[in-house]
Amino acid sequence: MSHSYVSSSPSRRGVLTAAGAAGAAGLLTVAGPAAASSPRRSAALVVHNARVFTGTSDHVRDEAVAVGRDRKILAVGTDAAVRRFVGRDTEVVDARGGTVMSGVHDGHAHPMDAASRSLRPSLAGAEQTVEELQKALTGFLKDSAEQEPDGWLVVEDWNPVGLLPHGTAPHHSMLDALPTRRPIALRGGDGHNLWANQRALDIAKITAATPDPVGGKIVKGSDGKPTGVLKDDAQPLVSRHIPEPDETQVADAAAKILAEAAASGITTFMEAVVGRAELKLYQRLAESDRLPQRIVPALRVETEQTKDPAAALAYAKTLRKDFEDVRELRFGTVKVFLDGVIEYPAQTAALLKPYLDKDGRPTDHRGDLYVTAADYGRLSAAFNAEGWQMHAHAIGDRAVRTSLDGYAYALRKTGRRDLRNTTAHLQLVDPADLPRFAALGVVACMQLQWASRNTWTMDALLPYIGPERHRWQYPARSLRNRRAALAGGSDWPVDPLQVWNQIRTAIDREGFEGEGDLYREQEGLSRTSSLLMHTLGTARQLRTEHITGTVERGKAADLVLLDRDVTRCPVADISSAEVRLTLVGGTVVHDAESSAGRAAAARVTRAAAGPRPTSYASVHGGRHASCGCG
Repeated sequence: MSHSYVSSSPSRRGVLTAAGAAGAAGLLTVAGPAAASSPRRSAALVVHNARVFTGTSDHVRDEAVAVGRDRKILAVGTDAAVRRFVGRDTEVVDARGGTVMSGVHDGHAHPMDAASRSLRPSLAGAEQTVEELQKALTGFLKDSAEQEPDGWLVVEDWNPVGLLPHGTAPHHSMLDALPTRRPIALRGGDGHNLWANQRALDIAKITAATPDPVGGKIVKGSDGKPTGVLKDDAQPLVSRHIPEPDETQVADAAAKILAEAAASGITTFMEAVVGRAELKLYQRLAESDRLPQRIVPALRVETEQTKDPAAALAYAKTLRKDFEDVRELRFGTVKVFLDGVIEYPAQTAALLKPYLDKDGRPTDHRGDLYVTAADYGRLSAAFNAEGWQMHAHAIGDRAVRTSLDGYAYALRKTGRRDLRNTTAHLQLVDPADLPRFAALGVVACMQLQWASRNTWTMDALLPYIGPERHRWQYPARSLRNRRAALAGGSDWPVDPLQVWNQIRTAIDREGFEGEGDLYREQEGLSRTSSLLMHTLGTARQLRTEHITGTVERGKAADLVLLDRDVTRCPVADISSAEVRLTLVGGTVVHDAESSAGRAAAARVTRAAAGPRPTSYASVHGGRHASCGCG
């Protein structure tokens, strides 16, 4: 595979070729920066007339970067200083004042689920009346009429709080009224809710007598009968009956969505929930040279497995052994769900104090804590002792505290502070726990595109937790001020992939879709802090900072070139930044001026136009045991 970056700029010459994205991604295992090359050695690529954001403490105004023929950064400096690395066959790119910086590191995403979702029709998180929803679903049925009468209609990105007028409760009878006999399942964009028609309930044999599974809930009406809504770990009761997409189709879809990610500037992903099925997909992509990013897979440890640390560790080691030859993958992380989501109607996030009802009165419901602090501590100690890193899904303040209590136990048992145990999402943090992150060496991985004033943070949340707790949503600055290590993630495909709006929203807590800022004065980050959080900060979370995350001589050339100077432009303009060039290990994996690059960028633009759900734990098809995301 070869890539070229074609420009009308007269300062460019030559063609940069590469052995392929897969080979470049393999540089993940290189240990430490290399020695400096001779100044007389010509570069493979030089980008000049740029604003270089190095991510280091060096505040010298750098204008150019040279990439060596070993695919590492050869030099960083002024245009004059880097010019000496230009040889006869050096590819020269005029940045036209745009930013050159480290590629974005996404510390919590679900690319393979994004691939699966892309194969199904989507409601795009829309707010609709029942009549409007039925009209949309009727259209999907007509588009797949050949699947009557028994083929499943599975629709993605249903908005669990989106039935109008607000407060309308979903019921299977609304789906039963559609002109079909087919089983229907609407998958909530939050990943924590599934809505099924009666045919689907019958196939799953869900009745009034069916008990709630561990970690899940079958919503029932006042008559005691199932309404068709299934929460969290009740979703597989239906989803396990849904046929899986063809593996070739999923792999082809995955190649497309990873190209979109490269077009967004992402050079490293942590796939936040991985089992054997996802690893096989990555293996297939790597073998066909269609894996442009570095991938850190977080192997899911199920709730039941948390009670047997030895067995869980053996399971993780088996998966690592079976796929360790896929050199694009860097093993060493496991993922555990501690709770669900906080928004109404799910309210499965674990809270220290009970939820309120819609009128602000206390209830007796504190959400669902799936793993105790004692069990999480023992599990963390077992994995940490073997050098593995923990990654916890924790939305509510009780789940966040549980993760910290577990890490404190593991630290006492192992004495290891170097593993960067991580707590993800952190939608609600009790102020008393803020200093504990730095004290325990725990990384706070946050999805700050959610930190804006909108339906999910206001209508579906404020009445149910009250203003005192509401203020502590996504407390990024409070954590940073207490020296916590911050990292960033998108949780894609819960949201469309909007990398630069995500970076912008961390600053102004509003973003381009916000209806006002969400505690900007208290919790907004500086521009530099946001850029660092999504580059070096996440590289540290993923334990790859010796290779990537900054623009320094000797590091792998994981770089992006933007169409503007995001270090100085108005903050609001960061959202619309476009990526001209993305390199992973010196290999061009996105070229905005190539036909493939234009197509990928167009898909990114279309996806970014959709409404955005929030916080996620995916349970799709029959793969819940190996792939639940959040």
